[in-house]
Amino acid sequence: MNKLLFLLLFLAGFFGLVIISQPWWPQYISFQKEINPNTISEYYDPLARVGIFNNKEVVVPQDQQRVLGDMVAMTNNSNKYIDVDLTSQKVYTYENGQRLKTYIISSGKWGRTPTGVFKIWTKIRSQKMEGGSKLTKDYYYLPNVPYIMFFYNNVYAKKVGFSLHGTYWHDNFGVPMSHGCINMRTADAAEIFNWAEVGTEVRIYGRYEYKKTAMK
Repeated sequence: MNKLLFLLLFLAGFFGLVIISQPWWPQYISFQKEINPNTISEYYDPLARVGIFNNKEVVVPQDQQRVLGDMVAMTNNSNKYIDVDLTSQKVYTYENGQRLKTYIISSGKWGRTPTGVFKIWTKIRSQKMEGGSKLTKDYYYLPNVPYIMFFYNNVYAKKVGFSLHGTYWHDNFGVPMSHGCINMRTADAAEIFNWAEVGTEVRIYGRYEYKKTAMK
């Protein structure tokens, strides 16, 4: 009986340590909400002042009304494409075989950003995003997310909601921070939003390697 009790206490302590110390376990209970591709539209709340990121309140910028005035290119220029390097946490834009710009990003934690070849299927100037879990302390509710470029392929459907978009709730670019989307500085996302087109190819590759210091 004493041995059984000791074993149970040991296992409880061991798994408790794993849960506390490892960054990968929340992926099994923390998700971003799916979207409806048939009803997705622009959303902007001029009264929004506070959002939530990782269970903490963040300030919603009040100068983003201008987002709604941008032009949306709807043609498909096959000479344009976007490279997303998860290893270096960088995005590169190409046109006619020439690299145009390089941007720093934050991809999905726990390896959640998919790799492969995708296409932008719609561009939304502003939307609300919500997901995560209060249990894992990564719940988020973010009004007025700017410059969203949703992408998909035959493996990852539109409803999953993967996208590149602007980010006002953190400035920790260069390391994964999201539930799968490509977080960009808002000014950078605006540039790509106005340059890219519906149908522009998005090529995602690589894998971010966590350093011990980054896992704490």
